[in-house]
Amino acid sequence: MTTLLVVVLLLVLIALGADIFIALGLAGVLGILAFRGPDALTLAATAFFGQETTFELLALPLFVLMGHILAKSPIGSDLYTMATRWLSWLPGGLAIASIGACTVFGAVSGVSVAGVAAIGSIAVPEMLKRGYSYKIAAGSVVTAGALAMLIPPSVPFIIYSAITGESIAKLFIGGIVPGLILAFMLSLYVLIRTIISPELAPRGTDTGFTWKDRWASLAKVWHTLILILLVLGSIYAGIATPTEASAIGTVGAFVVAAIAYRNIDLRRTLQIIKESMRISVAIMVIIGCAMIFGSYLNMVRLPEMLSNFLIDLHLHRMVLILAIQALLIVGGMFVDAASLIVITTPILLPLVKALGFDPLYYGIILVINLELAVVTPPVGLNLYTLKSCVPSLALEEIIRSSIPFLIIQLLCLLMFTLYPPLSLWLPNMVQ
Repeated sequence: MTTLLVVVLLLVLIALGADIFIALGLAGVLGILAFRGPDALTLAATAFFGQETTFELLALPLFVLMGHILAKSPIGSDLYTMATRWLSWLPGGLAIASIGACTVFGAVSGVSVAGVAAIGSIAVPEMLKRGYSYKIAAGSVVTAGALAMLIPPSVPFIIYSAITGESIAKLFIGGIVPGLILAFMLSLYVLIRTIISPELAPRGTDTGFTWKDRWASLAKVWHTLILILLVLGSIYAGIATPTEASAIGTVGAFVVAAIAYRNIDLRRTLQIIKESMRISVAIMVIIGCAMIFGSYLNMVRLPEMLSNFLIDLHLHRMVLILAIQALLIVGGMFVDAASLIVITTPILLPLVKALGFDPLYYGIILVINLELAVVTPPVGLNLYTLKSCVPSLALEEIIRSSIPFLIIQLLCLLMFTLYPPLSLWLPNMVQ
């Protein structure tokens, strides 16, 4: 009965709008107090600080800082320019270029709203000016921006690793194939739809570029591509741990911003550090409080009891994993992605393991699922980010434009959920 009251307290606090870390921490501390008495409260402090001081978690603030540095530079504009030079000849080429630019930006950011802001503020007004329908212009950017959550360096993967102990490097490698397939499927949808309905994306007379123009556009982003290779290549080659690679990336981002773009000074540097610290501290406090709540759940053996109950139903394991995905989709409509990871993972991961699934596989499909969360109202952060970047569009128009793209993402989620080897073959091969 006490366990039920603690879980209900957590849900009520979230429903009342309390900060996630307060809801998790308060519910966890009261649960431990009720179950083991005042002497056990030291376990809460141990769980919190034990999680916060892990070496692997140091990658989180460094990758966030790296993404903020590059988001404040003209890299988004240069990536979009480069993509349009190479892809504008296709039907819906500017929208496909936007998806490509978001994909590459995700490989240096790890935060979805940063990609939407950096690419969307340039690409969407340009497409609208050229006669593109908002259904293509807004939908392509608001959903492709979410790829930053999946393509390494991914902040959700770091959070999942901190909670579960799963290898960050393996999670990063596992996100590559799903991320590229999602980008391809979104681009393919734009291509097919604009061929069927060319009025959605009129062909301009000034979108034909020479090979000289295309190669010249690469000259403005070569340093960014090298930075991606340095960070991800050092991880995959085993030269550096993800934490060490995050330090390399942060220093490289400063070099790119200060030397290549020359748009960073002391005042802007302090502003970037302040913004990065605010985000990093918020996430790390949530993770620490999630460990307190998770410790209570393990004390009362709730995950084990839930696993045994569902397994005793003798349902096919794919039915259960699909039910979990449906639950996460609904939860993602009301809770942000980071909070959803820390709330649900301690409860659901033991069940996933009991069903015989690899925790690496679950982490990958969890993040694919969370890509839907940042685009679905009422909490979809990407929707509000694009609205702030393109005030001429109504929020309702942005939401409507995202629906077909969300269906594509949902179909990809089903594909990766029903066929686990598709997301695991690359991590297994590298291993």
